[in-house]
Parts: sequence; C-alpha cells; structure tokens
Amino acid sequence: METKNARITSTMLGVEDFNVMSFSLNLDYGDGAHQNAGGYALDTPIRKDGEFIRRVGTAEGLSLIMDILDLVEVGKWEDLKGKPIRVRCDHSHVTAIGHFLKDRWIVLDTYFTTIKTFTSLIKE
Repeated sequence: METKNARITSTMLGVEDFNVMSFSLNLDYGDGAHQNAGGYALDTPIRKDGEFIRRVGTAEGLSLIMDILDLVEVGKWEDLKGKPIRVRCDHSHVTAIGHFLKDRWIVLDTYFTTIKTFTSLIKE
C-alpha cells in the first residue's frame, strides 16, 4: 500500500450495474497513471417475503457522500472535479482517500462498519 497525491478529473454519482446507487472518483496521479476510487453501494435492496421490491438509499451511504464533500472542502458533488486529494492504494484498489494537506482520511474499506458503530452510539 502506498500514499499518492492525485487530482479528481471526473466523478460519477448515480445508478450503476444492477440498479445499485454508487459513486466513483476518477483520479489522475500526474505521471500518466489513473485510477478510480469508489464503487460502494449507497443503497440497499428491500424485499418482502423474499421478493425484491426496490432499492432504497441508506443513512450510511448519504453519510459517506457528505463526508467526502467535507473532506475535500466543497459543498456540491460537482465541485469535486479538479480538486487535489491524497489516496492510499495499491495497483488495483484505493483503500482510503485523504485531504490533500491535512491528516484527515476516509478509509473506504471499513467506512460502513465504522459509521454504523458511530451512529448506534448517537442513537443511545
């Protein structure tokens, strides 16, 4: 795993394969290398009697989008394009995204587990 500087060249927030709500940050490392961060489901399927009804957004998915905006210090998803960030990655996977200058990180691989624990503490 290594830490790299990157610039967000484009983004996607929408419905992907299998009608799953997801996001992607397309990253340029400045040396000709590019990589995507994201691909996590921001919604969950609803079933009744084992039959699929529809997908609905989750609080954790919305929290992730809000935390990404906060991390990069923008107010809208569209404003992410062109912004610098740091990433922790290997050749095939971005595991964390971070503020370009500050030591602030979102660990994507454990985000949903961490936020569920955090929100359960708030509810108590």
